[in-house]
Amino acid sequence: MRLISKFSAPMIAGILVATAVAAEDKPVLTIYTYDSFVAEWGPANAVKAGFEAVCACEVQFVVAGDAAALLSRVLLEGADTRADIVLGLDNNLLATATASGIFADHALGPQKYDLPVAWNDPVFVPFDWGYFAFVYDKTKTPDVPDSFAALAASDLKIVIEDPRSSTPGLGLLLWIKAAYGDRSAKIWKDLADNIVTVTPGWSEAYGLFLSGEADMVLSYTTSPAYHIFAEKDHTKAAAAFSEGHYLQVEVAAKTVTSHQGALADSFLAFMISPAFQRLIPETNWMYPAITPPEGLPAEFTGLINPQEALILSSAEAGAIRQEATEEWRAALSR
Repeated sequence: MRLISKFSAPMIAGILVATAVAAEDKPVLTIYTYDSFVAEWGPANAVKAGFEAVCACEVQFVVAGDAAALLSRVLLEGADTRADIVLGLDNNLLATATASGIFADHALGPQKYDLPVAWNDPVFVPFDWGYFAFVYDKTKTPDVPDSFAALAASDLKIVIEDPRSSTPGLGLLLWIKAAYGDRSAKIWKDLADNIVTVTPGWSEAYGLFLSGEADMVLSYTTSPAYHIFAEKDHTKAAAAFSEGHYLQVEVAAKTVTSHQGALADSFLAFMISPAFQRLIPETNWMYPAITPPEGLPAEFTGLINPQEALILSSAEAGAIRQEATEEWRAALSR
């Protein structure tokens, strides 16, 4: 997930986020990630400080837009990529990421993750997870839809993200596919007149919602926790859908071209430690992959808990991604 701001996060693709050039005696670990991870309110600064305190190294973050754009950049660079680690891909992109041959097996042993699904991937290490949902303002939307069909039948205006550049956008396509299968094209046709606009990424979409441009926005069940924590605002909520909610697992992996393989493995081990995991709930506003010993913050109490977790395997997601995208494009082009 991306932390919530009252303004759209700027697209700072390609900008290095970190300190000046490292001292010559310190190795540099280069991590590619998505834009909001390194925003002033995101986890990156604390992650950098925490790992540098134990690694005798320099961490540099390189930003590449939203997560789908992040993968596109790495695929374009191929063997020439500067990345030692790519952090921020999700379960729906793993078939493409695996087929690229760019990513290497990690050195972690078996782990017990606190995910709604089993996870034992030799390459991709999860660092957080959450459910996609439509977020609304309780003071402005009294009649809350409880399904895609109810949303489509309403006069509510929604803003969503582009599945070609955004993981929430892709997640919505697969959410509808997982819930409706062959009927998904009709759902998109019915939803088309509810859609105000499609944004390149999550930050832009959420900013439009907060500025009153839409009644609902595609986000996460955990998004309201931010408003409670940062603004003492209890007016935002996620709509519970009877079809279930689609699960997103965000991951990181080291590259086969990395010259800092041992350091990359050390970072992945740090990533699933309490020092990193306790940062996730109140900076990335997702559930940590491994719940820290002290548990979750109080703001996570009372969030909707989907009765059914919808998820497609990485192979299934990769196989139907193009078909689902074409259904979406056809519905919105009419």
